[in-house]
Amino acid sequence: MTVNLISHYKIDPESVYNTWFIGNEARLKAFRSIRRGVKDTVDAIASNTFGNDFRGSPLEVVLNAITEQKQVFEGAAHPFYWKPKLRIPDIYEDDNNKKFFGAFLNSCLIATRETQVLDEMSRLANAKIKGLGPSVASIVYFLHPTFVPPFNTAILNGFNAMFGTKLKLGCWQSYLAMRETIVETNKTHQTILSNDLGAFAGLLFEIGSGRLAVNGNGGEALILLREKAAKLAEKRHKEVIEEQREESEHTQVQHMLIRIGRALNYQVFVARNDRNRSCHGESFAQLTTPHLPDIGASSDVMDTVSLIDVIWIDTKTNKIICAFEVEKSTSIYSGMLRMKDLARSLSEQDCQFYLVAPDKREREVIAQINRPAFKGDLDFAIGYLPFNILKQHCDGLCTLADNHEVMKKIARFDF
Repeated sequence: MTVNLISHYKIDPESVYNTWFIGNEARLKAFRSIRRGVKDTVDAIASNTFGNDFRGSPLEVVLNAITEQKQVFEGAAHPFYWKPKLRIPDIYEDDNNKKFFGAFLNSCLIATRETQVLDEMSRLANAKIKGLGPSVASIVYFLHPTFVPPFNTAILNGFNAMFGTKLKLGCWQSYLAMRETIVETNKTHQTILSNDLGAFAGLLFEIGSGRLAVNGNGGEALILLREKAAKLAEKRHKEVIEEQREESEHTQVQHMLIRIGRALNYQVFVARNDRNRSCHGESFAQLTTPHLPDIGASSDVMDTVSLIDVIWIDTKTNKIICAFEVEKSTSIYSGMLRMKDLARSLSEQDCQFYLVAPDKREREVIAQINRPAFKGDLDFAIGYLPFNILKQHCDGLCTLADNHEVMKKIARFDF
């Protein structure tokens, strides 16, 4: 049964396996950005600047970056919202709980072995912090995707249906038991799935969402979900079509930024996982340099910086002078975190940062730029550059502009 389920899961072009797990560059980019966001959360708790609410905290940035990761993580932030009437989750007002949570995240960050991560999860479960349940696993997944599967209602429903169990949502014991079964089952089938437990979690998500039916144990648990299946399938189809349109627009905007940078006589670097792209018959690999200048940053930071969509490099000084993140509907937070990593690593703060996004998202983009986690950094000013403005001025900039300062004239900083 499991092999057949996996086969159906993998051949469905609109399953989360094909729309999220593989062939999704935003997913790969998110891992390092989320890791940086978790580090910011740990540092904020240690320095007593974390705050007493989810809103405006670095944890909000982390969870919003996670919720960008397609349907699987759509509601990942909800368990962390501060609910004042219930005083949960109790990591905002209780300093001891807050510090315990920070220590947990830090230990997971530096862990290198599966047993270390599991020990930390057991300690967190044993601490019985009110309102802080196994939803934390969705954060840890992005730190250790081969150790820990993500966790939400749909994944749990899919697990219960597939294995005929009655595990409960919000129960650490249920999560840890589910994880053991997932790991052992995944070992049996990992040659047709992946070492990354996100692939198996995606299978359970499809079952729990009603898009993939199971027979035998637990099949009856999906009867109520079947009525939603048609609507979910239609919604997924529309999302896939929209993503294809956005991907094409993303490539076109990258191409314009490459053209402008080259016209200004700068070296242009394009995100390392985008070098195989082309636009209007022009190969990105042929238009851009494969190397970034040495900025004295660690290899981890350089790995993150090399995923920024477009970077301009002054050929005379060999310094990075402009960085652009081209945002679709699902990448604002992770893109901003990547640019913040770059800003922290530059010895001289003379680089300009731009968030290039659709005009219809102007209010949303400006709201995110104004978040304390970004606005409070005086050395990290981000300009907003609307798609249509860039398209309107691209040819003129290529012909008449003489340096990168011209980008300030078409971008917005007044917010």
